[in-house]
Amino acid sequence: MNTKTTPALAFKSDWEQARQAHQAWWAHKGLALSIRAPRDPATIGPLPPLPPPADLRTRWLDPTQRALKSIREQAATFHGGAAFPIFRTDIGPGSLGLFLGGEGELAETTVWYPPVIHDPESHPPLVFDPTCEWFKIHRALLQHAIDANHGRYLVGYPDLIENLDVLAQLRGPEETLADLIDRPAWCEAKIREINPAFFQCYDALYGLLKDAWGGTAFCAFDLWGPGKTAKVQCDFCCMISPEMFRQFVTPCLTEQCEWLDNAMYHLDGTNALQQLPNLLAIEALDAIEWTPQAGLPGGGSPQWYELYRTIKRAGKSVQAIGVQPDEVLPLLDAVGPEGMYIISHAPTEAAARELLKKAGWPAA
Repeated sequence: MNTKTTPALAFKSDWEQARQAHQAWWAHKGLALSIRAPRDPATIGPLPPLPPPADLRTRWLDPTQRALKSIREQAATFHGGAAFPIFRTDIGPGSLGLFLGGEGELAETTVWYPPVIHDPESHPPLVFDPTCEWFKIHRALLQHAIDANHGRYLVGYPDLIENLDVLAQLRGPEETLADLIDRPAWCEAKIREINPAFFQCYDALYGLLKDAWGGTAFCAFDLWGPGKTAKVQCDFCCMISPEMFRQFVTPCLTEQCEWLDNAMYHLDGTNALQQLPNLLAIEALDAIEWTPQAGLPGGGSPQWYELYRTIKRAGKSVQAIGVQPDEVLPLLDAVGPEGMYIISHAPTEAAARELLKKAGWPAA
């Protein structure tokens, strides 16, 4: 478990209140308002020294280096409202593919995944391998994060990713586009192999990551919920029609949402909006997050108000990210607080507390 000695978080004194807000948000009934800011320097004690990483492997894969960096960051952050301290365990944007035979190339700010499926017809089935080196590396990082916790933060699931995005990771995007036309049955079979691998991987980590409150945190998009919680996605959907989405993505995405206790879909960019009706039709999908692409206004812009209203009218909750501090109150006035999870920031702890107060958040 993330916290073994006490049902509290040393870096989050009002965690119980925040946890209740997350539960109400999943139920489409309440507001989860996350405002992070630098902590008041007068309240921060001595922080552990952070030696610079010797190389990329140390930066990404060394549990001690990752723990020192994360603990410093969490201790120096005011986690206001629904925000909570979380040890981010991601090693790149798509861990599941690494456990299915993929490879990772470490870079300064991300991990790249070169294609490994070169001959589709002869490639073996995609099977989750808990003995592979990448899974061992992930487990070691998770275990160290838990051992170093001492009741200070949550330890989140790495960003696993699933469905057609994993196939494109392993096969290559251009090759996958061609395969959807040239060998659709093969693509459907591979996606059906990826789904049980996701479930097996999630379960393999559940004993470690289920917390003292019976819930789980997911690193991507700061999610917490009772039971099994995850962000789901298909960024590849920007390049396929709604009809192809229903054929290749919807069946396994639906199964995944039904299996999870709490599922939020990451809707990425305006080219993905064509799939919104397909997503709203998935009854077991609880919430949708919206990410405008670079060059467009952030998630708090009035440009997206009607999108949020549409999602809420369909009975789903909404997560709005990249919301500027001066956009929070107008957004709430325009779409209503029920079923809204807003992620924003403030320049100081005092400013964050003031914004929370104006939004009607109870004082900690």
